Amino acid sequence: MGRRIPIDLNPTREIVIDGAPVARALGLDKAAFFRLLGQRKIDQLCERGVGEDAGRFRASFYHGRKRVRVVVDHAGRVLEPLEISERTPGGTPSGA
Repeated sequence: MGRRIPIDLNPTREIVIDGAPVARALGLDKAAFFRLLGQRKIDQLCERGVGEDAGRFRASFYHGRKRVRVVVDHAGRVLEPLEISERTPGGTPSGA
């Protein structure tokens, strides 16, 4: 066996945010939002800030052509207004 290379995996972290504003921004009621989320019909992405953004997290939610981003701290407190955009047919967000 060759030399071993350690790989540092990010620890699992759960951050809880209020889903109601995200649901409204996607044009859904809260029940439909959580149902679709559970069915994996809403895609999610969470990014951890580094450098001057350390301690901040950006969660993106995608449904249909809409994308909603929310920036929160480790306790799930919203730090910036929601960013709402629409994906173009090529898959890239407009207004980004």
